[in-house]
Amino acid sequence: MTWRCTGIRWSGGHPAIGWYAEGRGERSSPLVYGRPLAFAAQGERICLGVRRAGKRTPCPTAARVPGRATSAQCPECARLDRSFSVAADTNAADPRTYRVYLAWFGPGMVKVGITAEERGPARLLEQGAVTWAWLGRGPLMAGRRTEELLRAALGVPDRIPYARKRAARAALPAPADRAREVAALHARAAGLPDWPSSLEPLACEVTDHAGPFGLAGLPAPVRVATGMVPGGAVVGLLAGAAGPDLHLADGLVVDTRLLAGWELVAPSAGRTTDVPTAAALPPGTTDGQDGLF
Repeated sequence: MTWRCTGIRWSGGHPAIGWYAEGRGERSSPLVYGRPLAFAAQGERICLGVRRAGKRTPCPTAARVPGRATSAQCPECARLDRSFSVAADTNAADPRTYRVYLAWFGPGMVKVGITAEERGPARLLEQGAVTWAWLGRGPLMAGRRTEELLRAALGVPDRIPYARKRAARAALPAPADRAREVAALHARAAGLPDWPSSLEPLACEVTDHAGPFGLAGLPAPVRVATGMVPGGAVVGLLAGAAGPDLHLADGLVVDTRLLAGWELVAPSAGRTTDVPTAAALPPGTTDGQDGLF
């Protein structure tokens, strides 16, 4: 039985490293800022299959995935995944209530998006939104129409590259300043005509993720992981996390999407390289710390 990393998971405002083993399901190992972390990649990176409705179906061919790919899926599993994706507009009949949000990542970096109401702010944490506010709630297609309306009216993109988000974290304005910017955009959005009648507007309540991300202790990023290789290892101190990124105290940034699909183990004694791995040992590790290394 092999536990493979599934990347970072945000729950209750706290980050954790996720794990999956066929026949055993999924588990997670909490991350703690300020603690030393060490990991090494072992074997080959394998497709994680398809996850839907909280359950994961393994890849039928256990296909290999390139070490530099940010998705731990083979092309076949990725296509199947998108066939049930709200983001890809292939699941328009989804009966759940959705929320439209305004997300701020740094000066001049704002986007509008939607997320299932039942997920709460998890999507904002996953994307690395520093400051944000809800705009409205309602059926999926009403949320999607509102999202498109606001994108055009506010002149904001539908995607912001992770590289820009990382760079912005090194020099953010004060929390009060970013809250004012979000509130001003919320007011502009709320004043626009032609909102779908089935979407309920929500009052502006700005939330800041400085605490969950550990922004006060983040060093400026000086190196960013670009891929994983078998046997590569890293030892460092976890300073914070934002979206899929782990920020280490020496300025190294590890995109945990690159960790997904790997079997991760404790590195050999004295072995440290610039190839980052992860931040918690898989389930069953006998170190007396509930899976933390």
